[in-house]
Amino acid sequence: MAGDATKVIPKEVLWGGGRSPFSVSYGKMMMWYFLVSDALTFSGLLTAYGFVRHGSEDAWPIGEQVFQALPGLEGHYPLIYVALMTFILIVSSVTMVLAVEAGHRLDKKGVIKWLGFTIIGGFIFVGSQAWEWSHFIHGSGGAFHINQEMTVAGTNYNSGEAITVTLTEGDRVFMDHHFGDLMERYQEGDNAVQMSATAESVTLLDVAHPDHAVTLNVLTLNKYVENKTTVTGAEMMKLWNAQTDQFVFGANLEVTEYAEQQGYGGFFFFITGFHGFHVFSGVVINIIIWLLVIRGVYDKRGHYEMVEKIGLYWHFVDLVWVFVFTFFYLV
Repeated sequence: MAGDATKVIPKEVLWGGGRSPFSVSYGKMMMWYFLVSDALTFSGLLTAYGFVRHGSEDAWPIGEQVFQALPGLEGHYPLIYVALMTFILIVSSVTMVLAVEAGHRLDKKGVIKWLGFTIIGGFIFVGSQAWEWSHFIHGSGGAFHINQEMTVAGTNYNSGEAITVTLTEGDRVFMDHHFGDLMERYQEGDNAVQMSATAESVTLLDVAHPDHAVTLNVLTLNKYVENKTTVTGAEMMKLWNAQTDQFVFGANLEVTEYAEQQGYGGFFFFITGFHGFHVFSGVVINIIIWLLVIRGVYDKRGHYEMVEKIGLYWHFVDLVWVFVFTFFYLV
């Protein structure tokens, strides 16, 4: 019957193409493909980090204890700098939204202004991450493993009362940054080290830098002093090695002063570095597009779709940092 006749679709319509899926341009579609594949890469890295951390038998480093420095300031400021970096990156995402919105209105001046602010925010984030890497690599004073039982007498800074702790073989002890500075100088040369010992502690004073003195409240260290008042850097290291079997400054891909696990430093450098590379690449592309906007290239095209496409990438980078921040700093 005529009512049952099947409607025939012309081959030109069926196979001719020319129709964009989801009614988006080719460029934006390819950007989405890239972002999905990149998201899978970051997901794999963070998942691997989670598996290694979950399977670790040793205590995992706490972000508040590792990342607690601010440029140019003494003291401990847990996660303040990282939180500031995160805030700056989120604000840059807001300025990118405003740049895209200005592009929809063909507002050239608006695009130049907001995209410029986005570039500045990206530069600040990359520079902050470079400083954080430098501090992470340099360390906050170093850590050492005990190879024999030793007694440490110190002060409880919360109550002001003296405390005594006995450390056993294999324990890990962290030192402050002044101690780390001294130890680095001892390793670099034979500069003189002034030593004074009491019944409870040994005080080390770098003769070349008398403003840096460190008191080691380690009772058992006294027996290695041998009544000397001044030793060379090499002798100091030999003396210290009698107490410990491993001294670690900062971090590298193999060991860190922050954790027993070798994988911690590797994951941190690779994942945060991979993200930092994405941010740096985004800044470079933003600068190129910003210059093209100034030259009026997109005004001639009649649209600012390129700004919208780099905006998708920039928002993705911001979103990934939320997960990196959570995994490495908060959890």
